[in-house]
Formats: sequence, C-alpha cells, structure tokens
Amino acid sequence: MYTEDSHDESVRTETSTPRWVGVAVVALAVVSLLALGVGWAAAAHSRDAQQSAENENQALRQNLDAVTQRLAHAEATNSQVQGDLNTVTDRLQLAQGELDKSRKQATQIRSDYSKQLSAMQTQVQSEQDALAMKASTDDVNAVSADVNGLKSGLDATNQDLQTAKGDLGTQIARNHNEVEELRRLGQRDYFEFTLSGKDVKQKVGDVAIQLHSTNPKRNQYTVELYVDDMRLEKKNRAVNEPIFFYERGTRASMELVVNQVGKDKIVGYLSTPKVQSSASVVSTSSAEIK
Repeated sequence: MYTEDSHDESVRTETSTPRWVGVAVVALAVVSLLALGVGWAAAAHSRDAQQSAENENQALRQNLDAVTQRLAHAEATNSQVQGDLNTVTDRLQLAQGELDKSRKQATQIRSDYSKQLSAMQTQVQSEQDALAMKASTDDVNAVSADVNGLKSGLDATNQDLQTAKGDLGTQIARNHNEVEELRRLGQRDYFEFTLSGKDVKQKVGDVAIQLHSTNPKRNQYTVELYVDDMRLEKKNRAVNEPIFFYERGTRASMELVVNQVGKDKIVGYLSTPKVQSSASVVSTSSAEIK
C-alpha cells in the first residue's frame, strides 16, 4: 500500500545520488571520443604509410628493370667489342705472318729474277753478236725462237713475283648490300648462305659448313668447316668476326663471316679468292714487262 511516507523516502533516495557519477559519465564519453579520434588518425597514418611503401616498391622495381636493361645492353656491347677485338687480333696476326712470308718470297724471287735476267741478257747479247757475224736467215729464226723462250721465262718469273704479293687487306661486309658492293669490285667470289638447324651440314662454294650451337644473347656461334679432307672447328665466334682458313696448296685465304645469329640459325657469306685464267695471267705479265 502506497503511503506518503514511502514517497518521501523515495524522493530522498533519488536526491541523495552523488554528482561525480554524471561527471564520470561525461569524462568517459570524452575519452571515448578522443580514443576514436586517435584510432582514426592511426588508421589514416597506416594507410598513408602503406601507400608510400607501395610507391617506393614500385619505384624500386622500375629502377631494377632499368638496371637490368642497362646490364643487358652493356653485355651485348661487351660481346660486340670482344668480337671486334678478336677480329683485329686475328687480322694483325694473319697480316704479320703473310707479310713476313711475302717478304721472304719476294726477296728470293727478286734474287732469282736478277740472276735469270743477267743470264738472259748475256745470252741475248751473245746471240745478237752471233747473228751479226753469220747474217743467216736460219740463224735469225733460231735466235728469235730463243728470244721468245727467254721472254716466256721472264713472264713466268713476273707472274711468280705478282703472286708473292698475297691478298692482304680483305674488306668485311656486314649485310647483303655491302656483300653486293664487294662483289661488284670483282676481286673475290662471294657465296651468301643461311644455315638453319643444329648439326645440319650445308655445302657453300667448295666448303661444307655444319652448325653446332648458337648464343643469340651474346651474338656467338660454333661451327665446323670441312675443307678438302680437313675438319676445322671454330668455337664461340662473334658476329662479323672473319674466320680465315686455306685450302691445301693455296696461298690466298678463304674467309667466312656470319652477319646474323638466331636460335639455331646463322646468316652470312663465304669469300674465296677469284681464280684467274692462265691467258689473263700471261697477258698481265707481258703488259707489265713492256
């Protein structure tokens, strides 16, 4: 049963609640808001840091790609320089050897030529004196035949002297157009070829070529050359690096140049000395003597 006394007691209980409880509630709310603000700021900072890290990683990847490309370019350049250096070294060695050989042969031929010429002049003078004394038609014909024989000997000697000069100074073609330019000079014969497939042997001119391996990244290749009954292996040769070799019994060198290297494929040309007919040799020698 509700009474006035009980109502007064309830009013007194409610009015007796401390004020610090309300203050605590307000403070808790403020702390919660501050915590929420700090958490939001931390989340935003974390997102910014993550975005910055991704940007740095992307920049590092780009720098790494650039460095990789530069290394690949540097390696290709180094391979080309190495090939050019090998070419220069081979040509210098070949030129020095051919030059020494040509000098010795030229010295010997000049000595023989001088002796033969002196003997021929003495013999011609003797025959002319005999002709002047005999004044005979038969003697004149005989002396003429002897003179013709001596002239033939001079032609042969001059031919040997021209042959001793060698064929140094061969030019290198780097593409089909340059091969055509060298071919128009008419000094040598040129055989262009394309060799595809490993261990496939192909006939080029008087030479058989067999491809063993290629390295397109380094512009290198390995082949075997079959000349007469000889087998010549050329390992890790570079693009546009000339390979000099000889047939048996010849003084002039043959030359193999590869202009392109692909996967199990090479493209290049074979240069061989041009064969000169005997008639043209005699004509040239006679013209030089005159």
